[in-house]
Amino acid sequence: MAAAEIVQLLRETIGLDPDSIGQPTVERAIQERQAASGLGDVRSYAARVQTSKDELQALVETVVVPETWFFRDPGAFDALSAVVRHGALPMATEPLRLLSVPSASGEEPYSMAMALLDAGVPSARFQVDAMDVSRVALERAAAAEYGRNSFRGGGTLGRDHHFETTPGGRRVCERVRRQVRFRHGNLLALPFVAGRDQFDIIFCRNLLIYFDRATQDRAIDGLGALLKPDGLLFVGSSEGGLALSHGYVSARLPMAFAFRRPQPARAPRPSPVRALPVAMTAPPAPKPQPQPPIASAPPAIDLAVPSADAFCQLGVEHDAHGSLDEAEACYRKALYLDPRHQDAVTRLALLVERRGAEAEAKVLWNRARRLAGGNPR
Repeated sequence: MAAAEIVQLLRETIGLDPDSIGQPTVERAIQERQAASGLGDVRSYAARVQTSKDELQALVETVVVPETWFFRDPGAFDALSAVVRHGALPMATEPLRLLSVPSASGEEPYSMAMALLDAGVPSARFQVDAMDVSRVALERAAAAEYGRNSFRGGGTLGRDHHFETTPGGRRVCERVRRQVRFRHGNLLALPFVAGRDQFDIIFCRNLLIYFDRATQDRAIDGLGALLKPDGLLFVGSSEGGLALSHGYVSARLPMAFAFRRPQPARAPRPSPVRALPVAMTAPPAPKPQPQPPIASAPPAIDLAVPSADAFCQLGVEHDAHGSLDEAEACYRKALYLDPRHQDAVTRLALLVERRGAEAEAKVLWNRARRLAGGNPR
């Protein structure tokens, strides 16, 4: 019973659904902290963690293991650059505000800042707030020094001008660091004031999958209170259905799971929305860097035993290589095998929407909403 009380405390504090990372993982973390505390049984440790904020934070640090790298899922950062460069966000007198939650060890918010600087946005015209529940991760983020594991996937190609070499690896340059401010907090107790603190763009990717449904709903509502009416919410690929179930609609940005609230019909404006001003003295675009050869075909995936997950993953690989016909065929095969495969429905909806098949895309989005538990629009 004592262990169950600790699990419930974690659920209430950071929203963790233990099934999302596996009960054994949570149990190992409890055992590790119990041993470190010098307590002989789990009941004594439960009493300690329920009365000590420091011990609760230490347990959170043991449970939470950040998994991130620079420009993870680069389509999201390409979309971020595009919406700002082409004026998809309304002009405002104040600087553009962005939020990264969870920020983990800093790779995502720094990537956001780099993408905007490379798009020509003056440093005075935007600010990135970054928040995480882990103080250890925030300390690393503030130090801004990273090893090889933070540069997976090749997303930083052409962005070397944002880093400086150090004996321990590479450090984010000061020009980027000053665009990001870090703070401790979690999505269930946001250190922001709704109505006063509102953001144009929020990145909350691959966090909601660790919550149970009630906590997901609570988190989405909290994010909605911080998002400007015409702002953009970026989520993980498997979290798009959750956004749809809360009334969001696709922002129609390729390879980016970005959503916005539906906008009321309005009369055409006499002139298009202006883009954010680009500094006249903006630094020149980085010189093209040698790119690794792109495989002519995606990595092979074992389909000896056909499964919806395998076909969906193969579709993702084809999509990333620009082979849209093959990607669409794979998503449809996945749905043939499992008509309730939410990730395949969402990805297929995005793909056909990009191709201009709006009627079919609407049907697919409605289907995704139903699978996510929301009402079709």
